[in-house]
Amino acid sequence: MRHNKAINHLGRKSGHRKALLANMATSLIFHKRIQTTVAKAKALQAYVEPLITKSKEDTTHSRRIVFSYLKNKEAVTELFRTIAPKISERPGGYTRVLKTGFRLGDGADMALIELVDFNEAALASGKKETKKSSTRRSRAKKAAEAPAAEAPETEAPATEEAKAE
Repeated sequence: MRHNKAINHLGRKSGHRKALLANMATSLIFHKRIQTTVAKAKALQAYVEPLITKSKEDTTHSRRIVFSYLKNKEAVTELFRTIAPKISERPGGYTRVLKTGFRLGDGADMALIELVDFNEAALASGKKETKKSSTRRSRAKKAAEAPAAEAPETEAPATEEAKAE
C-alpha cells in the first residue's frame, strides 16, 4: 500500500529520478513543449512550477536555488530572461498537460506538456473567445429589463389622457 506517499517515484531511485526531472525541466524550458508519458508529465509539472514561480523574483538567491534543481546555466538564463517576464502576471498554472493517446510500442499513455503562455495557437484562439459577448447570463438581464421598459410606456398614455381631460 502507498499510504501517505506524496510523489510518484516513477520506478527509479531518487538520484535517477532527480536527474530525469532536471533534464526534462531543462528541455521544457528550452523547447516550451515536450512529449512524454502522462506520469512523467504530471511529475514534471509538480517539479517545474515552483521553479517558474521562483523565477519571478530575479535575485542571485533565487537563481542559485533554481540552478541547484536544473544544473544547467543556459536553462536558468532562459527561464529568468524569457519565461519569467511573460508569466509575471500569472498567479500560477504555468504548464498544461494534454493527453495525446497511446504509444505504439508499449501502449503507454502519452501526453504533451507545454508552457501555457508560449502556445501561440491557444493564445490566438483565446483572444477570439474573449470577443464573444453574448452569454446566457446577459440575455436573462435583457429579458428582465424589457418588461421594465414597457411599463413606463403604458403609464405614459394614461398620463396624456389625464392631461387631455
